[in-house]
Amino acid sequence: MTLIIILVIMAVVVIAVISIYNKLVRLKNTVQSSWSDIDVQCKKRFDLVPNLVETVKGYASHEKTVFENVTRARSMAMQASTPGEMAKAENMIRETLKSLFAVAEAYPELRANANFMQLQNQLQELENNIESARRYYNAVVRDFNILIESFPSNLIASVFNFKQAELFQLETPEIERKPVKVSF
Repeated sequence: MTLIIILVIMAVVVIAVISIYNKLVRLKNTVQSSWSDIDVQCKKRFDLVPNLVETVKGYASHEKTVFENVTRARSMAMQASTPGEMAKAENMIRETLKSLFAVAEAYPELRANANFMQLQNQLQELENNIESARRYYNAVVRDFNILIESFPSNLIASVFNFKQAELFQLETPEIERKPVKVSF
């Protein structure tokens, strides 16, 4: 009888370990997949930015610094490989795009240009998609990190070398509230 109880307890422990391990693997793969979704949306935006810059350049050719900053931010973002690097690059590209749109505000004929409007709408849609993908990614990372830190799954995570994933955090609200600097 004692042997049966011991075997049942061992079976329950083994099943629990397998279940927790599988959940860790599933969440780890979901984190990687959701990061890939962010990457795809960002690449679409990176492809759109040069078209937007060229359209604005035709109207505001003397705004060379703004165009250079947008191009530099785009290059930095394309080279980012971790959530931390991507967040830094995203902050830079968002700020430079704000400057680009601030320049566009000074040119009513540009704002009326159908190509510019279409590019601006596409960019807005991509920004919304990136924001949605970022929220999903961060939710999955949160769940994964909680599982890694919670008992008893933290024991299994440490045995199988699961590491916490990095959140994709953009700028703080203080930075978001700063006015865009544009000089003519």
